[in-house]
Amino acid sequence: MDIRNIAIIAHVDHGKTTLVDQLLRQSGSFRENQAVAERAMDSNDIERERGITILAKATSVEWKGTRINIVDTPGHADFGGEVERILSMVDGVCLLVDAAEGPMPQTKFVCSKALALGLRPIVVLNKVDKPAAEPENALNDVFDLFANLGANDEQLDFPHVYASGIGGWADDTLEGDRKDMSALFDLILKHVEPPKQITRNDEPFQMLATTLGADNFLGRLLTGRVEAGTARAGDTLKALSRDGERIEQFRISKILAFRGLTQTPIEMAEAGDIVTIAGMAKATVADTLCDPEVEAALPSQPIDPPTISVTFGINDSPLAGKEGKKVQSRVIRERLMREAEINVAIKVEDTPGGDAFVVSGRGELQMGVLIENMRREGFELSISRPRVIFQEEDGVRMEPIEEAIIDVDDEYTGVVIEKLTGERKGDLLEMRPAGVGKTRIVALVPSRGLIGYQGEFMTDTRGNGVLNRIFHSWAPYKGAIQGRRQGVLISMENGISVSYALWKLEDRGKFFIGAQEELYQGMIIGEHSRDNDLEVNPLKGKQLTNVRASGTDEAVRLTPPVRLSLEEAIAYINDDELVEVTPKNIRLRKRHLDPHERKRASRADG
Repeated sequence: MDIRNIAIIAHVDHGKTTLVDQLLRQSGSFRENQAVAERAMDSNDIERERGITILAKATSVEWKGTRINIVDTPGHADFGGEVERILSMVDGVCLLVDAAEGPMPQTKFVCSKALALGLRPIVVLNKVDKPAAEPENALNDVFDLFANLGANDEQLDFPHVYASGIGGWADDTLEGDRKDMSALFDLILKHVEPPKQITRNDEPFQMLATTLGADNFLGRLLTGRVEAGTARAGDTLKALSRDGERIEQFRISKILAFRGLTQTPIEMAEAGDIVTIAGMAKATVADTLCDPEVEAALPSQPIDPPTISVTFGINDSPLAGKEGKKVQSRVIRERLMREAEINVAIKVEDTPGGDAFVVSGRGELQMGVLIENMRREGFELSISRPRVIFQEEDGVRMEPIEEAIIDVDDEYTGVVIEKLTGERKGDLLEMRPAGVGKTRIVALVPSRGLIGYQGEFMTDTRGNGVLNRIFHSWAPYKGAIQGRRQGVLISMENGISVSYALWKLEDRGKFFIGAQEELYQGMIIGEHSRDNDLEVNPLKGKQLTNVRASGTDEAVRLTPPVRLSLEEAIAYINDDELVEVTPKNIRLRKRHLDPHERKRASRADG
């Protein structure tokens, strides 16, 4: 059977997973009466809750006697490591572009990787049925983007279709029948070349592992494209590291291939196909699985370096161990090392004390998803504020710069530009109209300046602004950037919060906690209305006497507390603060709970 290998790439929320749903349905991968969830490829709980793709996943469909292996890739820049690995095992890409928004930051990122590998893109102008859609403008912007990224003449001569993933149609023209996806299927067969590896079927077996998984019965699973040769269950293979060192020798226990949403056992893995192999014990992502006579490892794509780091520590608060089962540093370390093995964009380092671990990655969202997964698994953690990773080049301190693309109502452009180019040390690149009453702002801002900015940005734009960001380059250090302006309210007692005490303290600021919540000394319970920290007693009840007058008591009506999400909490804290994460709660606290220790630490730092 003929094979085509293609990846679906796009900016976040441009409709990749919905489009793949339609391709699966219309190719006959589902039975007519089969119950299939919406966005079937987003199988992870967090992916479904947030509506984003985090892990790259493969599937396959059959169309006119040809098997099309399709890889759905993440759309957020923080998960770019997944995209970089996956592109190395496909022969073409479908670039989805929202016809209303046009190319966005992640579009630029994934396109640069795909074009550098020599892949010829197919452009799918999605959501053309939206009222604000401008497909021709979006198409021109895509051409300009490709030209700016150094695309060759063949890549610039890209075919395109107009589509609606939610509507389930794709057509060569805007005036088409709008019936089904057949135009896109036919274009993939015509434009994407069969894998060149097919001609190497008679050579010794070689496969580069690109994703790692696990099965309760089969154990370790490695997925990749077969670069040469064939293999059957029971064959003996060896694993080589990217440096060519032998890792292990093993027998293949099973070979699986993607058929619709399931993986099906097959008899033989052939050159050019994307398969999953079971049987190894140590081999991991970027390793080469090959015949014992092969000596050289296959080259793997270099991964862009991480730009931020977060310290994961044990939870040493007075409430430690009450909600989670996994609290020891040894267990936390094992979990982080497993994550680093699967996700090549993450690096884990030990700290001298052994109770904390420095985890480096691409962004706050990537860190937030890892922490959220761990808390759901029963871990208790203390998390530090994200720190930017600096580099030294010829004796000059360099810091990461991000490209921020912001769509905002016209009336709020002034405050956004002032914040980005003033205290956050950004440089304005472009400002232009983006539809009725909207302005698009493009700026280069240090990563330090964008940590914690999302909440402030949403307040400044009354919740109507959209901020997208992606790593742009390294630049000389731009000097100090002011952190959070407000101080915090700190509990000075251990116990249960009291409504009356909180009501009396409301003029001091806004609270992160409500009544009848368990507190401890040093825990952050709110934001002070001024720029200094203030210790308060949220446990102090009303003084009762034996003289009570009817009707003189005031009703206690508390303002609802501000509940920070995990990413908001991590971005909110200062360097002397931590986020306590448990399966049931997210709490903010000072690093040193005792007020005397905080003063000593402050004097030592100052």
